[in-house]
Amino acid sequence: MTMCDMCENYRYDEDLEEYFCDIELDEDEYLKFLTSSNDACPYFRADDEYRIVRKQN
Repeated sequence: MTMCDMCENYRYDEDLEEYFCDIELDEDEYLKFLTSSNDACPYFRADDEYRIVRKQN
């Protein structure tokens, strides 16, 4: 399992049948994203499906 697998920005496209990163980046940011390792992704946000439930309590 990679860090992307646990990220809320990692989405599945049913038409293409593949996963992708759903971050809108400009050209410079995209190049930096592609050339960096995913171990320290600055756009990573943990996919916490229970976050809303905890706020309701």
